[in-house]
Amino acid sequence: MSSTASSQPQKPTWDAIEAAHERIAPRIHRTPVLRSGTLDAMCGAELFFKCENLQKTGSFKIRGATNAIFSLSDEEASRGIVTHSSGNHAAAVSCAAAWRGIPAWIVMPKNAPAVKCRAVEAYGGKITFCEPRVSARNEAAARIQAETGAAMIHPYDDDSIIAGQATAAKELLEETGELHALLAPVSGGGLLSGSALSAKHIQPEIRVYGCEPAKADDAYRSIETGTLQSLESSDTIADGLRASLAPRTFAILQKQLAGIFLVSEEEIVYAMALIWERLKVVTEPSSAIALAPVLKPETIQLISRDRSRPGKLKIGIILSGGNVDLRSLPFR
Repeated sequence: MSSTASSQPQKPTWDAIEAAHERIAPRIHRTPVLRSGTLDAMCGAELFFKCENLQKTGSFKIRGATNAIFSLSDEEASRGIVTHSSGNHAAAVSCAAAWRGIPAWIVMPKNAPAVKCRAVEAYGGKITFCEPRVSARNEAAARIQAETGAAMIHPYDDDSIIAGQATAAKELLEETGELHALLAPVSGGGLLSGSALSAKHIQPEIRVYGCEPAKADDAYRSIETGTLQSLESSDTIADGLRASLAPRTFAILQKQLAGIFLVSEEEIVYAMALIWERLKVVTEPSSAIALAPVLKPETIQLISRDRSRPGKLKIGIILSGGNVDLRSLPFR
């Protein structure tokens, strides 16, 4: 399984996901699964929160980054790593590169949250800022790669990244047993693709849904039209969800996904506040979006109607990250 993106869409195998889990387990946290009776009552379902906001570097991204970087040969790794990211992948790559003792060049949009930039620098990443456009990120990363010969660790268009991200859902289902549905945020699709692959392998009848800002709805449009859609830029509060699907992740989601729920900015902020108040954990807007849909009765009705077995509705929710600027909270 190559650690660099290829032109042909791939699907990591279950063996690759298990190998990824074994590779990264000594270095990451096996994050807890939290419950809230109040949130259960509000939604009319049993909710199981996989807390990747409590993961090393503050997000699930360390799973994929560690798997990709430690899958490189010594020769590939010797020239360092380059990537582009709005924050969480950038921090994860910087951290995993430091663990391996190699340099990391990180391209970040100039409007990336300051808290995420500081994290990258703390882990030793060398930041190059660019305009807040997907094309600008790609161009800057390609230039740095040409200058340094560094290995590209793409945020999501990479088999090793997807296999690493898949381990979060694997752990969740190993702990909870069968679930009716699983919800996760979607941006470039690495987490959601990996989650779908793991969940559907362990429990084929489970329904997997993506959650996306209405202001950055390219994944929703891609699934609805059957044609890959792009998003050049967005000002959604969910700064980690401003990327677009790649052919690789789109191909996986077309086959594995039950659908995508669109969420307004106000609904994201409300869900974020509820998580802070009821679960007593810090989550960022890009993470809180996975709770927002199940706060709506119509979502619960849809999942209930589509489930293949009876019993109390059980829903898994992946809280993807907790890197938020505490000086700029949206509900202050």
